[in-house]
Amino acid sequence: MQAFQRVLEVGELADPGKTLVEVDGEMLALFHVGGTYYALDDVCTHDGGPLADGELADHTIACPRHGAKFDIRTGGALTMPAVRATRAHRVKVEDGGVWVALGEPPASAAIGGGPALSSSALPIASATPAATAQPAPTPVAGNGAATEAALAQGPLSEDRVREMLKEVKDPELFVNIVDLGLIYGVSFSEAEEAGKQCVSVDMTMTSPACPAGPQLIADTKRVVSTHPDVAAVEVRIVMDPPWTPERMTDDARDQLGIF
Repeated sequence: MQAFQRVLEVGELADPGKTLVEVDGEMLALFHVGGTYYALDDVCTHDGGPLADGELADHTIACPRHGAKFDIRTGGALTMPAVRATRAHRVKVEDGGVWVALGEPPASAAIGGGPALSSSALPIASATPAATAQPAPTPVAGNGAATEAALAQGPLSEDRVREMLKEVKDPELFVNIVDLGLIYGVSFSEAEEAGKQCVSVDMTMTSPACPAGPQLIADTKRVVSTHPDVAAVEVRIVMDPPWTPERMTDDARDQLGIF
């Protein structure tokens, strides 16, 4: 078990507040919320973003890059695009100082937390079970143009469009946008060209700053437009209601290792 190291003096960090500290050569994000101190690796498990630079709200820290959120009490990943926990560390207040001891890496991590870690990975000052970690998702390859052409066969309908959109995969999570729950609705209107229709797709993103947004929009238009009855495709981005992991199908949860 790692020894505690004094990193700050009590009162040096505002409440609520966050700062960067070094313990045994590792950079950690230290938080002070509600009179209690918490420490996490200063690393977003999605893309390595610096958590100490993110926005702190109650017991949640948001990565400044793509908006993935983590529970500062446990390190658990709370929202996409992160699906794995970041490491939590033991913290104590003693002799007028704040002390931190490095914890063990999570054994597994799923969005929203999971079974508790061993006590060596718990932040003592919070006495809150740490989230467990999940293996990184395995990329799932698309079936290419042949599959898209096959899906484009048959009458045009909302179900047909949704099946076609399963060929569009989030480039960071490798899960299709239908199973991720990103498609809020599909509607149709008559086109000027006889026998064809205009398709409107209401789509959301896992976070407002999702960097994959332009690619997902372009892929959605490309896939839907392959149907011979489609004259035009409009993609409307909808952020209300906000996307949550509960919108994912069981297939998506299986691919991401979320149980």
